[in-house]
Amino acid sequence: MKTCIEQIVGIVREASALMVREGFSVQDKGSRENIVTTSDLAVQHFLTERLGALLPGSGFLCEEEDFADTAHRDVWVIDPIDGTANYARGIENCCISVALARDGIPVMGVVYSPWRGELYTAERGKGAFCNGVPVHVSDRPFETGLLFTAMSTYRKDLARTCSDIIYDLYMQCNDFRRTGSAAVELCLMAAGKVDLYFEMRLMPWDYAAAALILQEAGGTVVGFDGNYPPLMRTSMVVAANSSENCRRILDTVHRYLAKLPY
Repeated sequence: MKTCIEQIVGIVREASALMVREGFSVQDKGSRENIVTTSDLAVQHFLTERLGALLPGSGFLCEEEDFADTAHRDVWVIDPIDGTANYARGIENCCISVALARDGIPVMGVVYSPWRGELYTAERGKGAFCNGVPVHVSDRPFETGLLFTAMSTYRKDLARTCSDIIYDLYMQCNDFRRTGSAAVELCLMAAGKVDLYFEMRLMPWDYAAAALILQEAGGTVVGFDGNYPPLMRTSMVVAANSSENCRRILDTVHRYLAKLPY
């Protein structure tokens, strides 16, 4: 592959300069929970222009402006700012997420959280890194594990079911956390900070890059059916530091859901 991870990293670092601390505007995208800032749009425009030039003929699947052009062998899956609600409030848990998928399989991933000072990268089969240092998932058992989770912010009608599943998992493990950025959370799991993960409903740009990073760090990532989450449609995401712990989360989910509710 002509495109190298260092080229993607360079473009993402340049784009991060558009994540300004002040002077941006905020508007909703149909609900008070789902917002976009002028910084999201600026970062996305920059990334699509530069990454498109880096790999001519590639397509895009991006969060903002319904930008989907996926009828290509190579597709960039981009979240210009994952954790926009955090970003809009000056909270550090936000990041740029870029994955390159080939034939529907993620082969490179970059997650850059400039306010946290963390750059996560992975290439399929080559391991995962944070700021150039190899990372690996923890070996903690389920009972002492920390769980990242959330309540399906954009589909609050699913909150009751989420609550039941989370309560069940909470009683099995140590505790749970929420940062407001799926990409940050999956990368923190890759670095061994947290051990378990459940999100009822995510979009591909939320997890495409970070899921590859987690896999390359030794973790397991699946959707509701136990297979790798699809890159072209909405999915449940279940992940853990081991396949056994991942299966235990999924078994818990299946006690409450016979099928996906969307």
